[in-house]
Amino acid sequence: MSQIPAELQYTKEHEWVAPTSTAGTIRMGITDFAQHALGDIVYVLTPKIGESVRAGGVCGEVESTKSVSEIYSPVSGEISAINDSVVANPESINSSPYGTGWLFEISNVSPQDIGGLLDSASYAALISAE
Repeated sequence: MSQIPAELQYTKEHEWVAPTSTAGTIRMGITDFAQHALGDIVYVLTPKIGESVRAGGVCGEVESTKSVSEIYSPVSGEISAINDSVVANPESINSSPYGTGWLFEISNVSPQDIGGLLDSASYAALISAE
């Protein structure tokens, strides 16, 4: 059974979103469900700080011993931080997808984008159907 923290929001593409202490900025990563499906993660490609991203657009990739999966931006905004630790140690996504395995932060996020994300119950229903 995958972990689905209630305090996070989710996308249909299996990314999670958490607010940060800075208004209009979110932190994101891939879900426990996604990291289980991928298997052992060996490489992460993230966008660069300052790069603009749009909700639903491809903004990186995660490579595992099984496959390569695209990362989709859960919201529109600007990349404001990258988790350099996860780039250097991509396996941290497998061991801590909601903790040390976060990917990057996006600033200048519209409240409408955040409102369009799934809550934990909706995400649980989504993955139970897969």
